[in-house]
Amino acid sequence: MKFPEPKKPTKIAGLEAASSKVAVLRTTPQTVLADIQRAMEMAGIRDALKPSAPTILKDNISWHFPFPAANTTPWQMEGAILGLKNAGINDIICVQNKTVVTDAFKGEDLNRYTPIFKKYKIPVLFNFKPGDMTWVEYKPKTPMLVLDQIFAEGIRIPDYFFARNIVHLPTVKCHIYTTTTGAMKNAFGGLLNTHRHYTHTWIHETLVDLLAIQKEIHAGIFAVMDGTTAGNGPGPRTMIPVEKNIILAGADQVAIDAVAAKMMGFDPLNIKYINLAHQRGLGCGDPRDIQLAGDDIQGENWKFSVGDNMASMAGDMLWFGPLKRLQRLFFHTPLVHMFIFGSECYHDYYRWPLKDQRVFKHWKKESPWGKLFDSYPETSKV
Repeated sequence: MKFPEPKKPTKIAGLEAASSKVAVLRTTPQTVLADIQRAMEMAGIRDALKPSAPTILKDNISWHFPFPAANTTPWQMEGAILGLKNAGINDIICVQNKTVVTDAFKGEDLNRYTPIFKKYKIPVLFNFKPGDMTWVEYKPKTPMLVLDQIFAEGIRIPDYFFARNIVHLPTVKCHIYTTTTGAMKNAFGGLLNTHRHYTHTWIHETLVDLLAIQKEIHAGIFAVMDGTTAGNGPGPRTMIPVEKNIILAGADQVAIDAVAAKMMGFDPLNIKYINLAHQRGLGCGDPRDIQLAGDDIQGENWKFSVGDNMASMAGDMLWFGPLKRLQRLFFHTPLVHMFIFGSECYHDYYRWPLKDQRVFKHWKKESPWGKLFDSYPETSKV
């Protein structure tokens, strides 16, 4: 495999960043739905989205099991729907994606989104179902850092995403490959198909390229981020849940990720994807230049750290270490199924039944956020 040489991240002429205002509110289970709607208003939802355009809700299912902080919360989903309706946006659709290690159908079920979709009459489409949308070749106007080299045969994205607003629903958590993950990373599953693992060695550049593409194809972009229970440690799945009682909202995807990273205890400009996007003018990654609205978070430092698990140690060798030259053998041939099976065994048959399910059940019993989760109707048992 020929390894791409990322291009120099020069500022992109003519590509305007969204308003770099981020709303941050402290919240409680009793007020969270109202607080999400208030944060959306404070962050400029009405200016960020085109009222006449259909709006995609893009939730974040990092793991189909409902591990705290790994996935969009049901109140985050419901609050975002209510906030959009308050802004006069009623044509709302949820779009799900699958990964090689997550099941979208199980994920929306176990995380209790399905009753919310029914309550508010939100249709759900799947970017991997041919009847819902088609993957078409797209030639970005913006010079790419790596995607045009990784997918030399053509970058393909879902046709359904064109000319629609999108609202990302990430959570505040660490990530083994990108340090933190949030609004920018949330586009990864929606815009790239299951071959997106080809990009992992260049994951930071990939996220920046995807944000540039989003700015070209979407009518408007917004994010509502849930930090009610945040994820410390080797995310996006096997983490230590920490109650933080925070909600964020904003139109600038770089800025909201930077604010979340700063609260977690990281320097946003030392996180490569945030710095690259900042340099390209795709948003503001410098906390000193981000306009904050809502509650005072000066001095907030949760002292999170990423750490390692079995998946990250294997990934470091395959994506960034001595085995990366063998990627074509491992990931472009049927051998890829061996790695998929290994990841599934580790997460679903080792971590969940032997450890993480107990963490989830303790959270439901002891945390006020776990109790709120349990108040949402369930359709399946875990």
